[in-house]
Order: sequence, then structure tokens, then C-alpha cells
Amino acid sequence: MNAKTPIDFWFDFSSPYSYIASEWIDALAARHGRSVRWHSILLGATFQAAELRSPVAYPLKRDYVLRDFARSARFEGVPYLQPTRFPIASHNAARLFYELASRDIEHAKQWARCGLRAYFTRGVDLSDTAALTELATAFGIERPESIWSDQRWKDALRVENDAAIAAGVFGAPFFSVDGEPFWGNDRKGQLAQWLQGSLRP
Repeated sequence: MNAKTPIDFWFDFSSPYSYIASEWIDALAARHGRSVRWHSILLGATFQAAELRSPVAYPLKRDYVLRDFARSARFEGVPYLQPTRFPIASHNAARLFYELASRDIEHAKQWARCGLRAYFTRGVDLSDTAALTELATAFGIERPESIWSDQRWKDALRVENDAAIAAGVFGAPFFSVDGEPFWGNDRKGQLAQWLQGSLRP
């Protein structure tokens, strides 16, 4: 097995578990000599393809998952504040990601972390164009509104959503390592063992 094969990491700016996973995935990969390919997607598209809904849409699940978001963040040692408005549309933040990625993927990753942290530690509503413009401008993105309104980045996001669904992605965070799929922030231990070679058949 090629030890240098990248790990694919699909995330949504509106996903608490994606935020938590974004804080550990690169460090985990680096410990095993891997890089990470980040893919910003829209959970709504994958849910529709898989005939699923957000877990908070189910009354019986909602209280549990809201508690689990915060507990999972504490477990990983990362700050967490449940946003007042949740979930939110994240397409504009994702389009900014792909514009940045077209020029510098590391800069795009920094933007992803910035957006995820802003939403899940300070409650910055990424679906609010004024709030997103302020955040993106502070990050150093010039004229962010013109980017997320550009058909090129709308198309780029749609292509990525379609590719994710074709790859079997039905939620976020979702990982693929050496062709092996892993779904969820709680698969960190399994990912580590797979990278070590102890979990492979």
C-alpha cells in the first residue's frame, strides 16, 4: 500500500462534527506520513441523494445530538458554542473555499478552519451575507460577494457535490483512506488503526 496516498476529507461549514474533525484530521494524517485533500460539500445535497435528513430534524434525536456536539468537542479539547441559528446554508462559504483552492489549497484550508471556528465558537452566521462578508474580508478575501455570485464557483461546488455522492459520501465529516470509507468524527480511532495497518483485512 502506498503510504503517501492522501486522505480525502469531506466537510460542511454547517456541520459540528466537521468542525471537530477539521481540528484533528491533518495532525492525524501527518503522524502517518499522509496529506489531506479537503472537499467542501453541502450536506443537503448528500442527504437528498441518500434520502436522509439532518439529525436535528428528528424530535427524538435533537436533544441528544445537541448534547453530543458539545460533548464531542470537549472530548477533543476544542472550544464549542452551539450556534443560535442551526443548521444554516453554507454554499457561499463553500464557493469561497473553491475559489481559494483554485489558487492555493493551503490558503483554502485556512479559510475553512476560519469559517468553521467562527460559526462554532463565536456564532458567526455564515449564511448571513453581511456577516460572511465581514469575516471573509477580515481573512483577506477581496470582494467576497463577487466570488460567491460567480457562476464558476457555483459550478465548482455543484461538481464537488456530485463527485462526493458518486464516491458514496452521504454525510459529513466523511473520509476515504486507501479506498476505505469512514463516516463521522467518532471514527478517529478506526482511522488511526487503519493508517497503522492494524485494521486492514
